Amino acid sequence: MRVEKTAIPGVVEIYPDVFNDERGHFFESFRDTTFSDKGLPSIFRQVNQASSQKDVLRGLHYQLAHPQGKLVRVISGRIRDVAVDIRKRSPTYGHYEISQLTDNNDKMLYIPEGFAHGYVVESDLAVVEYQCTDIYVPDDQFGINWNDPDLNIPWGISTPILSEKDNELPFLKEQNFLPAYK
Repeated sequence: MRVEKTAIPGVVEIYPDVFNDERGHFFESFRDTTFSDKGLPSIFRQVNQASSQKDVLRGLHYQLAHPQGKLVRVISGRIRDVAVDIRKRSPTYGHYEISQLTDNNDKMLYIPEGFAHGYVVESDLAVVEYQCTDIYVPDDQFGINWNDPDLNIPWGISTPILSEKDNELPFLKEQNFLPAYK
């Protein structure tokens, strides 16, 4: 497994060792000792899977009292995955990292606690799996509007399909509840 740092410390792209033969391919998407040896979390408390059609945008979400580090990968399809540093007083506050995750590149993205996360589906259908370092707590869910002009994230789409809740999220500068930089 190869781990590549991004411009934002803590956000990393992970390239598993993929073994191909006439039957198809095989790779380990997670092994606790390998992740621990690479300085990544080795305990995940919840695994989620979402299926979405083309142009669906999910996010940007985060939890405050129960922050979630997320290990994201695409089982089928293609997404543009986005991590935004929302930690107050962080040197990279308001910066984002974009990674294209596909079922062909087998790349994964680790997003640490203290970041908002979202993605847009670029293929006709995408199945996304993400492992979380803490559980989902509905009363602890917050979010940032996908179209925040201060962030100016190049989503590659101007009219995404959004949930009603995601469509009404405030901009980053309007947030009352943000994690602190540690």
